[in-house]
Amino acid sequence: MSSARRGHGEGSIHKRTDGRWAGVIDLGWEDGKRKRKYVYGATRQEVAKKLTNQLKSRQEGLPVVAEQKTLAPFLDEWLVITKTMVRPRTHQRYEEYVRLHIKPALGRVRISRLTPQHLQRFYAERLEAGASPTSVQHMHRVLHRALKQAVRWGVASQNVAASVDPPRRVRGEMKTLSPEETQRFLECARGDRLEALYVLAVTAGLRQGELLGLRWRDLELDKRSLRVTGSLQNLPGVGLTIVEPKTGRSRRQVVLSGIAIDALRRQRVAQAGERLQLGEDWADFDLVFASSVGTPIHPSNMLRRFRRVLDEAGLDKLRFHDLRHTSATLLLGAGIHPKVVSEMLGHSTTAITLDLYSHVTPTMQTHAADALDSLLGCQLGCQTGTQ
Repeated sequence: MSSARRGHGEGSIHKRTDGRWAGVIDLGWEDGKRKRKYVYGATRQEVAKKLTNQLKSRQEGLPVVAEQKTLAPFLDEWLVITKTMVRPRTHQRYEEYVRLHIKPALGRVRISRLTPQHLQRFYAERLEAGASPTSVQHMHRVLHRALKQAVRWGVASQNVAASVDPPRRVRGEMKTLSPEETQRFLECARGDRLEALYVLAVTAGLRQGELLGLRWRDLELDKRSLRVTGSLQNLPGVGLTIVEPKTGRSRRQVVLSGIAIDALRRQRVAQAGERLQLGEDWADFDLVFASSVGTPIHPSNMLRRFRRVLDEAGLDKLRFHDLRHTSATLLLGAGIHPKVVSEMLGHSTTAITLDLYSHVTPTMQTHAADALDSLLGCQLGCQTGTQ
């Protein structure tokens, strides 16, 4: 192994017998052992540049990272640790993005060599392959969070995801039912086993998981009150289970409309009949909307019934979540204050509500102008009548 004189501030550089160049930085003593950091390259200049970057990081107090560590094993380790730090459904999405997208494209890249260009190219390729901008944004968030942890653990010297702009989110067209269509939908749902579920979706704006996870102890019909305390989720390795609300604002109390209370009372009577018929075979989960034996309803089964009601009402295809959008649009269009609507829906801020339902703003402004006319005692055309 031949040696070459090192340049000023480069660390120690030498040429290996196989023709490659190697460099080493002395990191001092730790636990009675001498620590060194090695870097390799095809030319002396390449190794010198690597050593300079490593020395600069060391002087700035940044970690000197392992040269051979690749992204795939780090992400596997990160997912194990992260499992105890996030909600089960969130961790499931993290694992899917890592397994299906990030590792196949970037898993073999050494963390020390990962650049913003790697990520920018990865995002472009995902978009070209048909992934939505929203999905790519989620991949970016996973990488950003993982690499932030890598810096904390000393695996990376910097979070390169912080230097990359993800694609802009393109919000899909929101579909909602008009008041007339909503009325037709509810008329066709009358007598359906899940009628009360559809009524709550339209009148209270609850999410699908919140409805399927609703328990009788969450209701006080005499006080027109409903509490959202959980959400039914289908978790890998666990199955259908009720989990805590995602945020503090998601855990909320909602005042019920008269038609919702009537539908819920009919639901209670119908379910009592099912319980009586099955006797001890009824599985008591205290669910407002349960299967015919009392167990949680699988979302796919609920969606099939929902689509049948849509067909009977002669309505276009609609996502179940669009009933929540319909609820918000009807309330805002009727002049209900955005803050009240925001609290009913469980949004973290009123700004989110206004941003999502900005299409209702012109109607809200018309209501405001009419309210001023009424307040000031002025009718439309009052000025022209005096001329």
